[in-house]
Amino acid sequence: MSQLRIFSYLPNPRIWKATIAARLSGVEIEIRGASPKELQSWLWDFDAHPLSQGDQAASQEVRGQTGFKGTLHKTRAFIEAHPFGTVPAAFSPDGAVGIFESNSIMRAVARLGEKNFPLYGRNPYEASRVDSFLDASLVFARDTQIYLLALIGGTVSPEIHARARDAFAVYAAGINQALSPHREFIVGDNITLADICFVAELSLFSNEKTRYREVEAKGFAPILHAGVEGEFPLAFAHLAKLRKHPAFAPDVDPYLTKIETPKHGNGDRPVTR
Repeated sequence: MSQLRIFSYLPNPRIWKATIAARLSGVEIEIRGASPKELQSWLWDFDAHPLSQGDQAASQEVRGQTGFKGTLHKTRAFIEAHPFGTVPAAFSPDGAVGIFESNSIMRAVARLGEKNFPLYGRNPYEASRVDSFLDASLVFARDTQIYLLALIGGTVSPEIHARARDAFAVYAAGINQALSPHREFIVGDNITLADICFVAELSLFSNEKTRYREVEAKGFAPILHAGVEGEFPLAFAHLAKLRKHPAFAPDVDPYLTKIETPKHGNGDRPVTR
C-alpha cells in the first residue's frame, strides 16, 4: 500500500515536489490523474477515476476555478478533505486526511521519510531556513501562475507581466545569492525541500518559452529571455545540475527537453497549486 495517494492533472511539475522527495527518502506514493481536459470527465475523490453514470448521480457538480473551464465532478468526501478544491490533492492511505497545496504535500513526503533522508535539514534552524525558501516560492508561484494562465487565455496585461517579471527577478536573485559564492545546495550540505521546490517551480515557469509569440504579440519582452541565465548564473547552473540528478531526471529532464526543443507546440496545461 502506498503511504500517500495524489490526484492531479498530468503532467504537473508541482507533483514532482512529491515524486522527487519520495525517490530520495524511499516513500511509496501513488499518483492518479489524466490530462486537464480529461479530468472534467473524472470523479474527483480519494478513489479518483473516470466517471460512470452512477458517479455522476452521486457527485456534486462544481464550476471549475483556476486553470479549469467547465464543470468538475467532486464527491462530498473530496470537498470535505480539500476545502479549496484544487489539485494536486493528496490523501492519507485510508483517505481520511486530505493534504492540499504542493509544498504541503512535499512536506508530508519528507516527514514520512525523515529517517531515510534529511530533506528538511539536519536541525530546527535548517528546517526553518528551508521553510523560508518555501514561503518565498509561494510569492513567485502566485504571480507567475496568473501570468501563465493569462498567456494561455490571451489576457496578459502590462500589470500582470510586470508582476511576474518582478516576482521572477526577486526569487531568482534570492536563489542565486543563497548559492554564492560556491555552495552546492540552497540550504545546508545536501539536497533539501528548498532545492526540490526551486527546480519544480522554475520548470513550470519555463512554459513561458512555449508562449513567446503571445508575449511578443502583446509588446512585452520575454521574462526568460536569451540572456537570463547570465543574470542569475548560479541559479540556472543549479537547475542544470539537478535536472540530471537520478532523483530529479525522470521527471524534469524530459519535460525541459521538450520545452527547449525548437518549434515546440503551445501547451494547454492549467496551472494550479
